[in-house]
Amino acid sequence: MLDAKLIRGEPEKVREALAAKGETADIDRWLDLDRRFRERTTAWQVCRAELNAGGEAVARAKKEGRDASEAIALLRDVKARDKALREEVENLEKELDGILLRVPNIPHPDVPRGTDASGNLEVSVHGVKPGFAFPPKAHWDLGAALGILDIEAGSRIAGSGFPVLRGAGARLERALISFMLDLHTGEHGYTEISPPHMSRAEAMVTCGQIPKLEADMYRCRDDELYMIPTAEVPLTNLHRDEVLDVAVLPRRYTALTPCYRREAGAAGRDTRGLIRVHQFFKVELMAYARPEDSEAELLRLRGCAEEVLRRLGLHYRVVLLCTGDMSFASRRTFDLEVWAPGVGRYLEVSSCSVFGDFQARRAGTRFREGDAKPRFVHTLNGSALALPRTWIAVLEQWQRADGSVEVPPVLRPYMGGLERIGPPGGRA
Repeated sequence: MLDAKLIRGEPEKVREALAAKGETADIDRWLDLDRRFRERTTAWQVCRAELNAGGEAVARAKKEGRDASEAIALLRDVKARDKALREEVENLEKELDGILLRVPNIPHPDVPRGTDASGNLEVSVHGVKPGFAFPPKAHWDLGAALGILDIEAGSRIAGSGFPVLRGAGARLERALISFMLDLHTGEHGYTEISPPHMSRAEAMVTCGQIPKLEADMYRCRDDELYMIPTAEVPLTNLHRDEVLDVAVLPRRYTALTPCYRREAGAAGRDTRGLIRVHQFFKVELMAYARPEDSEAELLRLRGCAEEVLRRLGLHYRVVLLCTGDMSFASRRTFDLEVWAPGVGRYLEVSSCSVFGDFQARRAGTRFREGDAKPRFVHTLNGSALALPRTWIAVLEQWQRADGSVEVPPVLRPYMGGLERIGPPGGRA
């Protein structure tokens, strides 16, 4: 969440951020409530002092054997005022927090203004877009022909959006996961975490998932837990309410988790194949950094995600998201989009974002440098990478004229030396 001092001191800046991100929150109402909250809090503090003094007066009168009835009557009145003021302050605070939770993060000054993806800025293009001497097939046709993707079986089990990978398709997914985790832990310095796959509501609030995206969550109502939509949720809450020593920063984590998303706001879009599914695996990168280092850490994190695509030999591009296309909590986001020749367009496989202290304020995560007052850390995260669309890109970019798929060399050790995925009963 934003610092209350920022809203009080620069309300126009906050209103501009709301407009830029297409969000709505009543800043005028918040400012009025904040003024009343501070006034009533001061009055409550004065009342508390009177309450303490009144209690001491009653005790002193009784100790000295004097009539304490008048002091008791006064104390009763003060207690009633104290109760009323406390309830008023608590109600004002609750309403203030309700508005504040709907105020998005302020975009970095370099973020382009725009209302949707058409306003995004292409930053760079990497690798050669593959050319084919034959019409490239989409992954849903390739996967079905090779016997490694079964959309219908998943639908029978759980409904649409829950595909089944078979044989070499499942092994390819596992190979991608192992390759990514080995790269990030072995070469990029990330510590691997195996976190819970469910979270409490407050953990979702920390990341800005609730209340904004609550309709997209799968929820276990009996236990008041949510299935995580991304490992960002548990990783961002690992150090909730902690004060870290500056010596441990930047602290970098990676985690493989399933991700569960109802995609209620995307009904009817990209329903074919694996482009948009309700359950998928994702390898996540997460960093806690000093404010002074967070922009450099964002570029480092993005580079780690890009390295996965480079080693897989995939053509991709980097896009800087505009204000209207970035997330509620993000300050700046770069998307990595991989080319899918069968689908005929770029597909997002990673969003690398820096959040400033927006999430850390909600989580209460700070750091201490020497004897200085603790400060909020800056948080960052990015997919490295999301599995379904990476799987799509491998199939579609590495497909061959005979209908087989060549296994990228970097994955062959994870595939038992398999060099090519061929049709059932055929030779690899």
